[in-house]
Amino acid sequence: MTSETEPSFTRRLRRLVRDYYGGEARRAARWLTLGVLAVTLLQVVVQVRFNIWNRDFFNALESRDRGAFFGQLWLFCGLTGASMATAVLQLYLRQALQLHWREWLVDRLQHRWLQHGHHYQLHFVPDAADNPDQRISENTRWATAIAVDLAVGLLTSVVMLVSFVGILWTLSGPLHVALGSSEFEVPGYMVFAALVYAGIGSLLTFYIGRPMVEANARRNQAESDHRFALVRLRESSEGVALIRGEADEERGLKAAFGHVAQVMRELMRSERRLMWLTSAYGMLLTVFPVLVASPRYFAGAITLGVLMQISSAFGQVTTSLNWFVDNFPRLADWRSHVQRVAELEETLDGLDQGEAESTITVLEGPLEDGREVVAFRDLSVAHADGAAVIGEANAEIAAGERVLIVGESGTGKSTLFRAIAGLWPWGSGELRVPPREGMMFMPQRPYLPLGSLHAAVTYPAPARQFPEAAVAAALERCGLGKLAGRLAEEARWDQTLSLGEQQRLAFARLLLHRPRWVFLDEATAALDEANQAAMLGLFNEELAGTGLVSIGHRPGLDAFHDRTLTLVRARDGARLQARRKRAPARPPTTRVGALRRLLGRG
Repeated sequence: MTSETEPSFTRRLRRLVRDYYGGEARRAARWLTLGVLAVTLLQVVVQVRFNIWNRDFFNALESRDRGAFFGQLWLFCGLTGASMATAVLQLYLRQALQLHWREWLVDRLQHRWLQHGHHYQLHFVPDAADNPDQRISENTRWATAIAVDLAVGLLTSVVMLVSFVGILWTLSGPLHVALGSSEFEVPGYMVFAALVYAGIGSLLTFYIGRPMVEANARRNQAESDHRFALVRLRESSEGVALIRGEADEERGLKAAFGHVAQVMRELMRSERRLMWLTSAYGMLLTVFPVLVASPRYFAGAITLGVLMQISSAFGQVTTSLNWFVDNFPRLADWRSHVQRVAELEETLDGLDQGEAESTITVLEGPLEDGREVVAFRDLSVAHADGAAVIGEANAEIAAGERVLIVGESGTGKSTLFRAIAGLWPWGSGELRVPPREGMMFMPQRPYLPLGSLHAAVTYPAPARQFPEAAVAAALERCGLGKLAGRLAEEARWDQTLSLGEQQRLAFARLLLHRPRWVFLDEATAALDEANQAAMLGLFNEELAGTGLVSIGHRPGLDAFHDRTLTLVRARDGARLQARRKRAPARPPTTRVGALRRLLGRG
């Protein structure tokens, strides 16, 4: 992305804040923010009173006034209690605001990521935001938490500055300056000294710490890539172990973390250079205001208490002015987190816009005569970059019909299924599909959610929707009766069961949901011929009358289908050709009625 088209950080941050304070969470967001503001102002009041106490306490010491001295100690206890109470209350409200903002942002991103299959489409969009899981789980945390901390710190610094500049101006008085034959006075000279002191520190900090902004962005990217490599290895551990690929994986992981370490070293060097400045700057602050104000003290114009009050006020003013100096490393880190969250939002915006502008016209529902069909009308399917996959397909599949789609690898069979499922918006022409609630898609590797086996079989419906007896009967029908006693057990079923068992479990899921249309994408590839025949035989028995559209390469699949559609490779996209055959015999079964009674479906 060029610098001319890349959204500015300010615009991205403005959107993040605007959507939070102007969206559905605005009531809680505004009340929490008002609470933080009120308590922060109260903290400043306590600090101003501490400054006055500083003067009175040292004056009592200088005058050797025992009564005033102990009176100031009691006042100190009261102010300390007030300071502690306001600090804890502000921390509570600040944490509540941080958590609420993060909850809102995570819920928003998760919803948009899952909506309309965006989580799947991200894999095919050029320059899409990578590692959305890390952006949602980690970057949202720091983008919101650091934002609240920085905003509260900046507000405190501004209010402190306004409060103590007046005190410092009044207390410091004029400074008499003689230059040759010219003499003049500088009113409130300590204020100007504070401005010069803070200005020099800010300029040096910006110059020394500027490389940290880019380094933090690269660090986040490198950390994300390393984490992704670890997760990918964990999910593919069986394949790696079987092929003995551990040595190569270790090399890859070392390279990924080597990038992390390289960026971290660069970041650490910048932090060390900045530490030289901040350390010297902080140490000098303890003596600089006393040194500058000492001429008026030695001249007898101010008391020791006023000198200490000037020193305290100078420290508060310079601390407020040094907000940028003190927070530069966090600002650099925070900026990178906000950028990563915003990039994910912008990628999802692009997907939403692509759907709105998609040239594939998807019509959902029955035809005017009431028939449900899957129909292609001059349908062309393309990659996200516009390259043709399927060109001008025309076909119609009627309800209850069984159609097998075949073709060479790479001709777009699975992509056509994605378009039917509403996951592939790129292309042109018209696509007519039945109502979505009556369709079920079965990929080669079924998805088994975390949790109980009962929930895995009934997915995506909640487990309570189907009684255990019905689930057990469905498993028994699909040759998985041995699992019926483990329905309440929780495990990683995608790792516990073999792929063939997972595929049969997916057919048990079909028996429970009984969709009107079923779409199989190599859904029996891991089954032997006997188990494949048993599973596809369900469409002669319990699922008789269900429309079936299959993708497959294995010999003998056409025996379970009424006709075949073949995708033939062509230069401008594969062409769809139809071949009809006599429908296979569909023998009745005596097991249908019993299973339907268990499922409560007549």
